Amino acid sequence: MIGKSRFAALVFGAVVALAVVPLVLPEYYVGLVARALILSILATSVSLMLGHLGLASVGHGVFFGIASYTVAIFTRHIADSTWLACLAALGVTTGAAAVFGLLTTRTKDIFFLMIMLAICQVFYGIAFSWRSITGGDDGLPGILTRHMAPWLNLSDTSAFYFFVLVIFLMTISGFWVLINSPFGLALRGIRDSESRMRALGFNVWLYKYLAFMASGFIGGISGVLNAYYDLTPNPVNFGVILSSTALLMVILGGPGTLAGPILGALVIVFLQDFVSGITDRWLMVLGTVYVLVVLLLPEGILGALNRMLRARPEPKQEG
Repeated sequence: MIGKSRFAALVFGAVVALAVVPLVLPEYYVGLVARALILSILATSVSLMLGHLGLASVGHGVFFGIASYTVAIFTRHIADSTWLACLAALGVTTGAAAVFGLLTTRTKDIFFLMIMLAICQVFYGIAFSWRSITGGDDGLPGILTRHMAPWLNLSDTSAFYFFVLVIFLMTISGFWVLINSPFGLALRGIRDSESRMRALGFNVWLYKYLAFMASGFIGGISGVLNAYYDLTPNPVNFGVILSSTALLMVILGGPGTLAGPILGALVIVFLQDFVSGITDRWLMVLGTVYVLVVLLLPEGILGALNRMLRARPEPKQEG
């Protein structure tokens, strides 16, 4: 464990490092870091379920996709307002999470995983086949307004990066408050022993349901940002690969930790960029990474580092 002062110093250093990215990196890599931050928010939503409730999900791409498509459809058919489109997307995503939560939060383990997978696949099929609304496999290109304000044009890579960074910091800060609140402590108690928490008088289902809604909301934030990053929501946003990649980011970085999903997202995004420059067999590499992480780093990178630090012998005191 690290002290509060060292933790604060690490957080400050990480924020400063992210803030200077547009100043020290080429535009292409600034875009990659922005994508990593967007996907780290999606991974954080998965981490809330896996790390704090013990529920693995390969279907959180459904929130990512719903938010992206809502932004696109809203700006195309209802109003050409970016802010209203964002609010509508978050509202629709949270509403969807409220409905899906009624189906999923009474299950656990493989049953939760399979239901989330099924929901994700249903929406993938809708996005792929309902061409008049979703554009089919072509997606919905060229329909988004990128002016958040007269002085904020997200067409500029640096402006868009700082916009993503601010939303990212707000989301992670809110997540930290959530997991360290009495609500977050209750979630970890449920993860460790549901029967004990019931015996203590906790409404276990309600806690899981509210956590699922919060998870869907966070996933929706990443979907909104992705809509302005890709500019073309498409059925891949609902795909199993995206959801599985988000789960891998959590496992790779360290489930149940604040920085784990962020670290995992950075590693996966830059690894994908590197591998894609060599071969088009990225999915094979991704599967190999998944197997190696499960076998060699079950606690993730942060868990392994923490174990190494604890195993380090204490310095001897003189005298």
